[in-house]
Amino acid sequence: MNSPAWTGMLPVDDTELYVRDTGGPGRPVVYLNGAYADQKHWKRVIADLGSDYRHITFDERARGKSKRSADYTFEACLRDLDAVLTARGVEKPLLVGWSYGGIIGWHWADRNPDRVQGLVTVDAFPVGLTGEAGRERIRKMFRQWRLVLPIAARFGLGARMSADEHADVNIELNEIAPASVPVLDRLVCPVRFVMATGDSLGSEAGEMEQGRKVLDQVLAANPNIKVSAKVASNHSKILRNDSPAVALAVRELAVSLGTVQ
Repeated sequence: MNSPAWTGMLPVDDTELYVRDTGGPGRPVVYLNGAYADQKHWKRVIADLGSDYRHITFDERARGKSKRSADYTFEACLRDLDAVLTARGVEKPLLVGWSYGGIIGWHWADRNPDRVQGLVTVDAFPVGLTGEAGRERIRKMFRQWRLVLPIAARFGLGARMSADEHADVNIELNEIAPASVPVLDRLVCPVRFVMATGDSLGSEAGEMEQGRKVLDQVLAANPNIKVSAKVASNHSKILRNDSPAVALAVRELAVSLGTVQ
């Protein structure tokens, strides 16, 4: 099916999402952003994959060119993915998610096992800061960053949210991520991980690498899940510095799936 290209604003709930669809007859690949990132971070991966694929990107609520909302929850993000797929007529995508977007991908694939071709997860893993100490650490961090968050948003690294709203998104994610091991254990679609080695902004030295080790038990439990590559980049720069490894994971997964469905 040769789908037309489209760029525009998609109404969802109380907001509008900025969506780009390159169209064409290729396999539909839908990209899921990091927690506060916009879709521009995928440009190197998309350029590497080229016109053999149909690339669909969108900015989440209050990120990039999308509008603000009263609801920035994880469930809202899952609804937004549903809305984008419906609007663009995509029945069975290949999902590629970075960080927060990777975890969105796990949960959407778990809820829709017959509607997903496969999933490439870029440096997301089932671990997080939980409990009162974790919540307080996250709130303190974002309050310290409150003056730079509007600047970060201009570069696609922050949202048009208050410091406390940023923190709420992060706190919820840090509760959902470590509770996602059963979700990963029962995924029936093929999943490929591309992992970084360094830390992320706000993490303590070595904390991210220790967290990645939790993935070992998932790999042992579910043969559908494999690590495609572990690269030298840190969490924040993986799409910029190691986009070829992400593109290769997409290609290899697509080849294993056979013809476009």
